[in-house]
Amino acid sequence: MTPVNDTKRRIPLLAVLGVIGPGIIAASAGNDSGGISTYSVAGARYGYTMLWMMLAMTPSFVIVQEMAGRMGAVTGKGFAALIRERFGVRPTFLAMLMLLASNTATTIAEFAGIAAAMEIFGVSRYISVPLAALVVWLLVVRGSYRNVEKVFLSLSAVFIAYVVAAFLARPDWLEVGRSMVTPCIIPDRAFIALAIGLTGTTIAPWMQFLVQSNIVDKGTTVKEWALARWDVMAGAVVANVIACFIIITTATVLHPAGVVIESAEDAASALAPLAGPYAELLFSVGLLSASLLAAAVLPLTAAYAICEAFGWESGLDRSWSEAPLFNGVYTLVIIASAAVILVPGIHLIGIMLVSQVINGILLPFLLVFMMRIVNDRSVMGRHVNGRAHNMLAWGTILMVIALTAMLLVMTLLGVG
Repeated sequence: MTPVNDTKRRIPLLAVLGVIGPGIIAASAGNDSGGISTYSVAGARYGYTMLWMMLAMTPSFVIVQEMAGRMGAVTGKGFAALIRERFGVRPTFLAMLMLLASNTATTIAEFAGIAAAMEIFGVSRYISVPLAALVVWLLVVRGSYRNVEKVFLSLSAVFIAYVVAAFLARPDWLEVGRSMVTPCIIPDRAFIALAIGLTGTTIAPWMQFLVQSNIVDKGTTVKEWALARWDVMAGAVVANVIACFIIITTATVLHPAGVVIESAEDAASALAPLAGPYAELLFSVGLLSASLLAAAVLPLTAAYAICEAFGWESGLDRSWSEAPLFNGVYTLVIIASAAVILVPGIHLIGIMLVSQVINGILLPFLLVFMMRIVNDRSVMGRHVNGRAHNMLAWGTILMVIALTAMLLVMTLLGVG
C-alpha cells in the first residue's frame, strides 16, 4: 500500500521538476545590471515609496509571460515564427532588426555590469570581460539544452543574495509592509521618469521571445502546459520579489544617509561603510551573477528570434554545421558587445539610452502582435484567451503603451 502511494506522490513531483526552467530563467534574466541599477536608484532616492508599484506591476508581468509561454506550448513555435506567419515578412524583418539592435546594446550593458562587479573585487575589466565572454560562449555553443538550463537556474538561485542583504540591512518591516499597500506619487519629473523606468525594466520586449523559445526548446507540449504555466507565473512573481528586496536594501541603508547613486556598482560600494562588507559582497555577487545570466540570455534570445523569423535551423542542441546562422548570430553579439566594453572612454550611458528607446518602440508592437495571435483560434484552438484574461491583458497593454510613450517623450526631451 505504502509503495503505491509513494509512487503516486512522486509522479506529480517529477512532472513539476520536468517543466521547471523556462519561466524562472526568463524572469530572472530580466533582473539584469540595468534592472538592479534602476531598483537601487529607486530605493536610494525615494526610500520605500516605490514598493507599491512593484506589487501593482506583478499581475501585468505574469499575464504577459503566461501568454508568451502558452503560445509556445500550444503551437510548438517561437514568437518570431508566429509573427512571420501571421503578419508577413516586412513587419517581421523590422521587428527582428530592432530586437537585434536592442539586445546588442543591452548585452553591452551586461558586460559593463560584469566589469564593474569584478572591479569591486580588484579584477581589471581587461581580464574579466574577455574571460566572461569566453565562458558564456562555450557554455551555450558547446553545451546541451539540459546542461545550459542547469547553469542558468544556478545563476538564478544566486539572487537569494539580495534577500540576505535586505535582512542584513535590518529594515523596519512594518514600514515596508505599509509602503507596499499605500500608493504614493511624488509630483516631480525624476520620480515619474524612474517610475516609467521600473515598468520598462520589469516588462522587457526580449523576455517574451525568450520564455516562448525556451518552452519550445525544452519540448513542453500543450499537455504539459498546465504544470509549465506555474513555472512561468512563479518566475515572474519571484523576479519581482527579488526586485523588491533590492529596493528595500538600498532604501534602508542609503536613503537615510542621503547617498546619491547612479548604478548598481555605486550601490554596492556605498553599502560597505554603512552596512558592512558582507552587504557589499552579497550585492556585488548578485550583480555579477545577474550580468552573467543576462549576457548569456540576451544574445541567445536574438539568435533564436532571428532564426525562427526566417525559418533557419536553431537550438542549443544543434552543432555549427546543423545551425550555422544560429551559432553565428550568438557569437557575433557576444564578441561585439564584449569588445565595446574594452574601448577606452566608451559612453555606456548613451548605449543604454539607445537600447531603452528601441525597447520603447518595439514593446507596444510586440504586445499587440501577441494579442492578435493568442486570440486567433486557427492558431491557438481552444487555448485562446478568455474574456476576463483579455480585459486584463488589454489593460496591461494600454498601460504599457502609455508609459512607453511617456518614456520616449521624456528620453527625447532629456527630462528626468
